[in-house]
Amino acid sequence: MSHIFKIFFLLLCVQISYAQYTPIINSKRPGFSDSPYSVGTKVYQIEGGLFYKNVGNYLYYDQSDLTSYAYSAESFGTDLMLRAGLFLEKLELNVELAFVNEDRDYSMPTAFAESELGLSKLTVGAKYLVYMPEYADKSKEIRSWKARHAFDKKRLIPAVGVYAGLNTNFLMDMYKNPDGISPRFAIFTQNDLSNRWIVLLNFIADKSFTDQAENSFIGTTTYTLTEKLSVFGEGQLFFRKEVPNDFQFGAGGAYLVNKNLQVDFAARMIYDERYDSSYLISTGASWRIDRHKDKIIGNTEDEDVLNPDEKKGFFSGLFDFNWFGSKSNNKTGDDVKVSKAKSRSGLQAPVNKKAQRAREKQNKQLIKDQEKKEKAERKYREKENG
Repeated sequence: MSHIFKIFFLLLCVQISYAQYTPIINSKRPGFSDSPYSVGTKVYQIEGGLFYKNVGNYLYYDQSDLTSYAYSAESFGTDLMLRAGLFLEKLELNVELAFVNEDRDYSMPTAFAESELGLSKLTVGAKYLVYMPEYADKSKEIRSWKARHAFDKKRLIPAVGVYAGLNTNFLMDMYKNPDGISPRFAIFTQNDLSNRWIVLLNFIADKSFTDQAENSFIGTTTYTLTEKLSVFGEGQLFFRKEVPNDFQFGAGGAYLVNKNLQVDFAARMIYDERYDSSYLISTGASWRIDRHKDKIIGNTEDEDVLNPDEKKGFFSGLFDFNWFGSKSNNKTGDDVKVSKAKSRSGLQAPVNKKAQRAREKQNKQLIKDQEKKEKAERKYREKENG
């Protein structure tokens, strides 16, 4: 049973999260699509890497000077995404940026070359989970092996999230938008088709209301191979006003180093309507600072009591952390061992330790009984299969 849970949690490793907060890091890398779920409150995450991109004969029409341009290019750089779960469990704030060194060789309107170093992207935004489906817990079905492993049709209903962001124009000249800053909107969906297989769909409207506006659709499928390794395949369609539409296909994988660190590798090919091709390879890592605290349910009739850490502000939660993996000695935080549960009268509710121990013992016994039944069932199936 523990093995099954490990596989399930690893599934959250690459762009996946079944709940807002997960015990294992939930990263957007290495694909371009995004999940509707946030990282969870008081989780601060850094996702970055290195990439190399080789562009074929890229063609576009510049509205500002009414001229067609065509160029080939090589670029090497780094991309970075900062994510934070603040205020609400369903809300995530993030910043995306890319810093590149790019060399371009133009063939139209005249032949010339240029090179530039600087920011090619700087976008700030927020993501919010609108709808999260609930799936049946098949592990509680102990009478029928077939019923426990049957496909749950509710898994066809996706989780849905929305995104709104702002593309700043603090970029190098090659990537500046002549119309200035621009909005970015997106709808993200996710289907957990099984405990190993996930499908993500993204509908994105970027640089909206400008001459460089582009709409895109991304479909990503992710599959867990082992407790540490996941792989993905991804397709993306672009629809632009003054640029031939193109199709991108990418594939790669991610390896879980520990619950807060993931490394990844990916490659993708890009084809446009004129069959010119480009390619991109990238590698990187995702790392999180996990200050998340679950709510503690008191023994009263209706009160949910927060851990004292949960009442801290944003910066206190970020800096009250030992970067070598242990928590600080701040006695106002995790050293506080007891959460006071208040009844409706405002008095402290007594804790029935005997009843609590009995419940814990009962839960342990239920888990043991479940493991015994599953073990007996496996032996029976093995015996039937010879």
